Amino acid sequence: MKQPFTKILLLAITAIFMFSNSATSQRLAALDNYRIPLKVKSANIGKIIMPEAGHEISHQWKFKILNDTADIFRINSKGELSLKRGKSLNPGGPFRYSLTISAKRKGGGSESKILEFELVKDEFLNNIVVAHRGAWRESSAPQNSIKALENAINIGCSWSEFDLWMSADGVPICNHDPSVKGYMVEDTDASVLTSLELSPGERLPTVEEYIKKAMSQNKTGLVVEIKPSGKSPERTLELTDKVVHLVHSLKAQAWVTYISFSYESLLRVMELDPTAKTAYLGSNKTVEEISRSGMWGIDFNISLFKKDPLLAERAKKLGLTVNVWTVNSEEDLKLMMDMGVDYITTNEPELLFRLIERL
Repeated sequence: MKQPFTKILLLAITAIFMFSNSATSQRLAALDNYRIPLKVKSANIGKIIMPEAGHEISHQWKFKILNDTADIFRINSKGELSLKRGKSLNPGGPFRYSLTISAKRKGGGSESKILEFELVKDEFLNNIVVAHRGAWRESSAPQNSIKALENAINIGCSWSEFDLWMSADGVPICNHDPSVKGYMVEDTDASVLTSLELSPGERLPTVEEYIKKAMSQNKTGLVVEIKPSGKSPERTLELTDKVVHLVHSLKAQAWVTYISFSYESLLRVMELDPTAKTAYLGSNKTVEEISRSGMWGIDFNISLFKKDPLLAERAKKLGLTVNVWTVNSEEDLKLMMDMGVDYITTNEPELLFRLIERL
């Protein structure tokens, strides 16, 4: 029997409402900074952003530190976190600090949340070198492999970029192309994919394994490229949700920035975590549009910078960070350095370091 039009309409509205509520309920409590400044007494670190508060501090919450094993942190009534008065951190030694905070709704409400964060000494490198899929070319390591990440860390890259897809059974997997060793990533279970040997002793990693490896140090950050699904936009957003929640569950926010050719994916990242750093890879948005979206920066192909030599300057005036991909020749590397970009994504990080040393 056919349902009356009004009933069908009601069901559709209900579905949209449920989806909207579901997306909203996924929003995560966050800090707007997870890196602790060094050699600064009583250093301000960051402030807590509650899920319903967007970019503003929710003044409807009362915060209290429940667990601080290092006994060095304090938090005020606005959710602003800092080192205790007179405390400072020096380089070297342990660099990760776990912190548990209670957030209780003010005004007699019973709602409360337990927030867990990991703060990291800010010894992260501040150079322009972003290793594209890790440092793999000169070392012959497989692209997007743990070994390529280790190489990027060892040679001193400020960032190492890697690509990810979602397996058939919903596991985020590290790989650049839609397929690997004859298997379509989106059509294959993770157990099969992670058993594939990329080179002797090096197999295809999950995103969780990759991030955990990066968290063993505090010099090189991760640029996480979310690949648009070849199946549907909905699957791209599902992968986006999984990755952002994974980063939060691992407490890896201090290491991670996000990039994608899917503008919608990056908007979803910011919906889930308004403090996340995102940069758009596509060429169909202006720097003005990207700035208005609240994204951290642009990550454009080198051809756009050659077409518009003032592109980097215009983006920086809007407060955007500027990355360029994928720059491999000595001539192009020098050109991008002269244009004053913030970061250069390259398959030749060793070459870029050699050029920097000559300056």
